Amino acid sequence: MADYGVTDNPEGLLPWSWAEERLVGTRNFWFVTANSVGRPHAMPVWGVWMPDRQRWGAGFAASARKVRNMQANDQVVVTTETSVECVSVEGRALAVTGDEAESLVKSWADKYFKETGQDREETMAFMRESSLWEVIPHRAFGMIETPEQFSSAATRWVWK
Repeated sequence: MADYGVTDNPEGLLPWSWAEERLVGTRNFWFVTANSVGRPHAMPVWGVWMPDRQRWGAGFAASARKVRNMQANDQVVVTTETSVECVSVEGRALAVTGDEAESLVKSWADKYFKETGQDREETMAFMRESSLWEVIPHRAFGMIETPEQFSSAATRWVWK
């Protein structure tokens, strides 16, 4: 990122724990999909970062454009809601069902059930009826958008 004034010096780079703290603490995420010909679609959504699995997940209406897009093109981007201390995760979307989805269902319910107006079990039942998706990260970017920190703290993480 030298064109943006970012140094090659690894000193001052952000640790992954910084990114996970923001992913776990984010209420609303920007979720970006593209259809089979690349037409983008971005929407704010509720979602959950699962540190133990290194995945992000959410549930959607089966008829939603984002679901149709992921069925045709599994490349997606998830970003935190703030641009000042931003984490952007690029990855592959994977539909999850049955026992495979339980970790997502439980994590999502733990995070949001109070906001749904339902109890935790009702929220889990609602999630099980949704189209459930997880994002397997390929790479992520973290940055602090201040003049003092951007050029020394912009960081990229890569999964193999």
